[in-house]
Amino acid sequence: MAEPAPPTAELALRRRLPPRLPRRPGDVYVNMKTDFKAQLSRCQKLLGPAGGCAEICIHGLGLAINRAINIALQLQAAGAGGLRLAANTSTVELADGLEPQGDEDGRPPLARARNNSAIHIRVCRASPPP
Repeated sequence: MAEPAPPTAELALRRRLPPRLPRRPGDVYVNMKTDFKAQLSRCQKLLGPAGGCAEICIHGLGLAINRAINIALQLQAAGAGGLRLAANTSTVELADGLEPQGDEDGRPPLARARNNSAIHIRVCRASPPP
């Protein structure tokens, strides 16, 4: 007979980090823990003349989607028409671990998969009109 699953009161939820895209100099991963102005100024520095990036990609996952969109729109408004935006959405599969609490070494941790929405916004300088 199969062993029953332990009660949920004995399990601790461990949220795992999502798989990331390759880390390029122009990639900015937006989260809700960092200050909005700090994230915006980082993007402005990357797009500025000293930043050396012709384009950046702003990545937002879950709750940070709204913040990523807001940063991209703030950049576009400050650029006075000199920036173009291209947004793509996707679904990212995340794996959470349910680990037994206490000294129970005999049970393997359980895994739970869930899906979360993501957005990837490409911000680049607009080419001058011919």
